[in-house]
Amino acid sequence: MTFRQERTPRDPSAQVHETRVLTTPVPETQVLKRQAPSARASAAPVPRVEWSPGKGTAALFALATVVCVAALAATYVFFVRTTTGQFIDESALVEAVELSGTAGKAATKLLDWLPVLSVVIASVVVIFVTILRRRWAAAGIAVAACVGANLATQILKDLLPVRPYRGVETLELNSLPSGHTTMAASAAAAVFLMVSPRWRPLAGFLGGSFAVATGVSTLINQWHRPADVVAAFLVVGAFMLPAGWLIIRRGSRWNVWAGYNEHWASARVWLVLPVMIGLAAAAVAGYALLSISGGTGLEGSSTHYFWAGTALIVIAGYLAMVGGLWLFGYAAHDRDA
Repeated sequence: MTFRQERTPRDPSAQVHETRVLTTPVPETQVLKRQAPSARASAAPVPRVEWSPGKGTAALFALATVVCVAALAATYVFFVRTTTGQFIDESALVEAVELSGTAGKAATKLLDWLPVLSVVIASVVVIFVTILRRRWAAAGIAVAACVGANLATQILKDLLPVRPYRGVETLELNSLPSGHTTMAASAAAAVFLMVSPRWRPLAGFLGGSFAVATGVSTLINQWHRPADVVAAFLVVGAFMLPAGWLIIRRGSRWNVWAGYNEHWASARVWLVLPVMIGLAAAAVAGYALLSISGGTGLEGSSTHYFWAGTALIVIAGYLAMVGGLWLFGYAAHDRDA
């Protein structure tokens, strides 16, 4: 007996279905999953580095501080330890007698009121801003730097050697740096650090002008030589620059601005004015010093050293102010604005 096995014919629909499965394109997501990890990493977006006030400016503030210390040492060496420096410094002080009339009386009144005036103005602004804006850390740093600058001035007066005799008749006691100028400049700097960036150009110009006027008054009143005033500016800068950087870094929420001319107090004119005044003072200093060498008909003048010394004070004060405005403005300027 023979058995015959019947073969079941293949379902045509199954064949068609199999063909469709084999010819269906692979989704793109599956292709990406099969790629190498390096290919996927290269396609990932680069994370954006967030900007914050003062970030990356520590080296600039440190360099500016070092420059202040080095300039302070150079001022002492030239104007106290050398014959030429002593002669220029002392001549400016002696010639201030010629202006000891009305100007001297006004200068005396300013100097008499200066300690109280500086402390009151700075205290009112610092306390007002601290309470209103709750900038407690900034107030502590600014006040500490202000006190440190004034203490350093008094310490330098005691520690620095007396003026050596170089053939110039002068008092041997050391009067460098000027205490009155340090007080005025440090008070103005404390206000500058506490206000918001849009108010700093105006605060810097007014505070710098106040400090310069104080320095010139000490010269007119024959309390200090020009080098004493310049040294006071440098002492204040050496303390206030690191303090300012700390305030910017700790107060990143309010130490941001969009640049000049966003507000009337941050108009660029407050930066241009001190530059123009400094250039005018440089012209006065050059003319006064050239008159000493002869050829101008003013060789017999008794005030050219005074005007040169006054110009030196103005140049140093406003140059420091312009440098501070640029540095703090750069640190607080929003790069993404």
